[in-house]
Amino acid sequence: MSAEVKVPTLGESVAEATIGEWLKQPGQAVTVDEPIASLETDKVAVEVNAPVSGVLGPQLVKVGDTVGVGAVIATIEDDVPPGESEMVAARTKEPIPPASDTLAPAGAPPAAPAEGAENTVLSPAVRRAVLEHGIDPAKVKGTGKDGRLTKEDVLAAAQAKQAPAPSPAPEPAAPAPSAEARTPTGERREERVRMTRLRQTVARRLKEAQDTAALLTTFNDCDMSAVIAARDKYRDSFEKKHGVRLGFMGFFAKAACLALKDVPSVNARIEGEEIVYHEYVDISVAVSAPNGLVVPVVRDADRLSFAGIEKAIAGFGKRARDGTLTLEDMKGGTFTISNGGVFGSLMSTPIINPPQSAVLGLHRIEDRPVVRDGAVVVRPMMYIALSYDHRLIDGREAVTALKIIKEAIEDPTRVLIDL
Repeated sequence: MSAEVKVPTLGESVAEATIGEWLKQPGQAVTVDEPIASLETDKVAVEVNAPVSGVLGPQLVKVGDTVGVGAVIATIEDDVPPGESEMVAARTKEPIPPASDTLAPAGAPPAAPAEGAENTVLSPAVRRAVLEHGIDPAKVKGTGKDGRLTKEDVLAAAQAKQAPAPSPAPEPAAPAPSAEARTPTGERREERVRMTRLRQTVARRLKEAQDTAALLTTFNDCDMSAVIAARDKYRDSFEKKHGVRLGFMGFFAKAACLALKDVPSVNARIEGEEIVYHEYVDISVAVSAPNGLVVPVVRDADRLSFAGIEKAIAGFGKRARDGTLTLEDMKGGTFTISNGGVFGSLMSTPIINPPQSAVLGLHRIEDRPVVRDGAVVVRPMMYIALSYDHRLIDGREAVTALKIIKEAIEDPTRVLIDL
C-alpha cells in the first residue's frame, strides 16, 4: 500500500506553486508530518509534509515544475518489508550524484561522505558549490532551517580552506612575464538559473506599479540625535522588560501613524473609480529573506505600543530567515516602510507596493555638517523618501506627511502627545 503526497491548500487566491526543492529523496525513510518538499508560491515558501510514515517512493515532478493545489507529487510506501531494509539503507547512504561532471574541479576526487552524511539533503545550488570547491558537506555546520547547509556555509568553508599559509623565505625575483604570459587563459563560465516564482512575482508587481501608478518621490532629511539618545538611554531597560531590542523601526512606524492620521490619502488606495480610505494602519515592513524581499504586515500599528511593533518586526525577520512566513503574514497592508539603510543605501526612490499608494524609504545614518542656531555643527543625519501615487496624493499632501514624520523623529515627544 502507498499514500499519495498532494500539494496542500496554498492560501486565498493562490492556485499553483513551483517545486523549489526536494528535502527527501526516493528510498529515504520519512515520518508523519516531516517536510519532504518545499514549494515556492507568489509570496512565500510552503513545505509539503508527509501524510504518513514510511519510505518515500518515486518523485512524480521535478524541481522547477509548476503544480496545482491537490496535485500528486510523490508517494510514500508502507514500512519496508523484511529483507529489503538493507537495500533501502544502501540507497539512503549513497552519496548525492554531482549535478554536472564539468563542475567538479579538474583532477579532484569526489568527496566521500563522512559519518552522518547519509541524512544530508542538499539543494541544487548547494550541491554545485560543494562540487566546485571540493568541500565535504558532512564537515560543515549548516546555518539554514533545521541545520540545513546553505550556499553561504559552503563558500565560507571554501574561503577558510583557501586561507594563505605562512609565507616561505623570499626567493630571488623572477623576470616579469611577457604580455602574452599575462593573458588570462581560464574558461569563462556562465550559469542560467530559472527565476523563482517569488522573484517573478516581485518583478511583475513592480513593473505593474510603474505602468499603472503616477509615481513621484519627495525627499527630506532627519536629525537622528534625539532618537539615538533615547535608544541609548532606554536600550537596556527596554530589552530587559520586553525581551526585544529597541530599534529605529518602532520610532518610524509610530511617526508614520501620526502622518497617516493627519493625511488620510497617504493611507488610502484606488479601487476602480473609487478611493478607499482606511481607518486603521497596517504597515508592510520590507524584510530580506533567502529567496528575495518579502513584506509581512504589522497589523493595527496605530494601536500597538513600541514594544508591540518591535516584537512583530523581530518575529517577522526571524521567520523570514527560517522560511516560515505564511501567506496570511503578507496579506493586506495599507502603507509600507522599507529600510535600505541596513545595506548602506544613502538615498533611493522606493516603488509602492500595489494596491497601496505610498511607501516610506529609510536610509543609512551618517554624520554630516548642518547649521543649528547660526553655527555649523555635526549631526547624525538620515535621508528619508516618500514615493507616492500622484493620481491620489497631491504634492502638498505628500510633503506634509513626510514633514510630520521628520518632526516626530527629531522630537519623539510628539509621538507621546499625539502631535
